[in-house]
Amino acid sequence: MILIIRSQTCKGICRCGVFTAALLCSALAGFAQSSPPPPASSAISVQTELVVLPVSVTDARGSAVLGLSEQNFRVYEDGRLQRIAMFQQGDAPITVGLIVDHSRSMGPQLEEVGDAVSSFARSGNPQDEMFVVDFNDDVSVELLNGKAFTDDPKELAKAIFAVRARGRTALYDAVAEGLLHLQLGHYKRKALIIISDGGDNASVQKFPQVLALAQKSQVVIYAIGLISDDGEVNPGVLRHFAKDTGGVAYFPNRTSTVASISTQIARDLREQYTLGFAPEKANNVHAFRKIEVKVSAPGRGKLRARTRTGYSAAENKAVPAPAARDAK
Repeated sequence: MILIIRSQTCKGICRCGVFTAALLCSALAGFAQSSPPPPASSAISVQTELVVLPVSVTDARGSAVLGLSEQNFRVYEDGRLQRIAMFQQGDAPITVGLIVDHSRSMGPQLEEVGDAVSSFARSGNPQDEMFVVDFNDDVSVELLNGKAFTDDPKELAKAIFAVRARGRTALYDAVAEGLLHLQLGHYKRKALIIISDGGDNASVQKFPQVLALAQKSQVVIYAIGLISDDGEVNPGVLRHFAKDTGGVAYFPNRTSTVASISTQIARDLREQYTLGFAPEKANNVHAFRKIEVKVSAPGRGKLRARTRTGYSAAENKAVPAPAARDAK
């Protein structure tokens, strides 16, 4: 991993996730020092990586359907039925990243966003681990009392106000940084919540590149679209991130608030099923594999399963650090 860092005194902008990368490097270094190679005669076990699918099930009225069993689900990869190797239901803890827009157009709404983040934290599992990525021209993973994650609503709200609203919008770089930081998490279930207008006019990375990374990472993405009059609005980007990863994009109106939507997202995460299957070996690991989950239960009517549209079997590598550039 190569980090290119330029300090503010040199009029550079560092968008390379120094805190995240440092923790990853430290963990890898510790592992290398404490884990000697096995003797030549020892047996080597091979573990198969599972494709993990967060699945939300709703009925014809859109209400969550709980209490289903593994036998109620069918998982298909490129049209071929797969054997379910992992099934989990109920409120399992999750690693969540909150990606918060701090561009100039978002200034009037940051106080409401802070309340929403606190509401989300209070509505989740007490064991959830969370972090905040603030972004405008710059992207920063906020330190939470020196920790990579927290479960404290007050610490999360404080992280929201650590950066003032100014400048342009580097949304794609922020999402990429969030996906990288999620790799430090302890739980298989991972999610990002984007709070932004969806516009981007400052990122180094491009939308297709970051979307492909999200598909490899098996992360579910939710979005809360705050549409402002003077921002560079692109709600389609938020919808795309959510749909392709099994999440939902919300756009508050007069009858809903950011806080109520964040509580709804927390409830959706707590009511999900988690399915896993071992994918077949493919000649082209970079090919996109389509996923479909079907669900049925006698007496429950027509049910709908929401999950990611597919995935790439290619290894999910860390996001390369964009080169620093001169500040505008």
